[in-house]
Amino acid sequence: MKKVFLLSLTVLGFVLTSNAQDIAENAIGLRLGDSDGLGAEISYQHALGDNNRLEVDLGWRDGNNYDGFKLAGLYQWVWNLDGGFNWYAGVGGGLGSFSFDNPGGKDIDDTFIFAAGDIGIEYNFDIPLLLSLDFRPEIGFGDDTYNNNDLDFDIALGIRYQF
Repeated sequence: MKKVFLLSLTVLGFVLTSNAQDIAENAIGLRLGDSDGLGAEISYQHALGDNNRLEVDLGWRDGNNYDGFKLAGLYQWVWNLDGGFNWYAGVGGGLGSFSFDNPGGKDIDDTFIFAAGDIGIEYNFDIPLLLSLDFRPEIGFGDDTYNNNDLDFDIALGIRYQF
């Protein structure tokens, strides 16, 4: 049984490394999703190896009664499916802050941290364009139980320029 386990682990490692592919050194663009009420995020990706990268996303919102920002950082593993079509998974976290001036009610101010996972698919075009669709579950920890001490499911479309 021990030999079968070691053999399976070796074969799995070979398959994953043989599917490794070169990813763009840098990519910048937008991640268009819910972002827990903060809308679109500016997104930057930096390759850390042949199939690993760091993604940093910044979302902010400024309005008459609402101000806030959210900064997320994720470490991602990327696997090639076919040609320019990849899938990826990652883990990370971040921090954010918001204030809501509620006319006639209680004002809400909070600074929070969160842990996040990430799984998605992407297509790397022959031109320096990368399109992605990802699912990012986040669990937040903050003082305000109204908005951030819960599990949030964020789905987003990413559009990035690679260089």
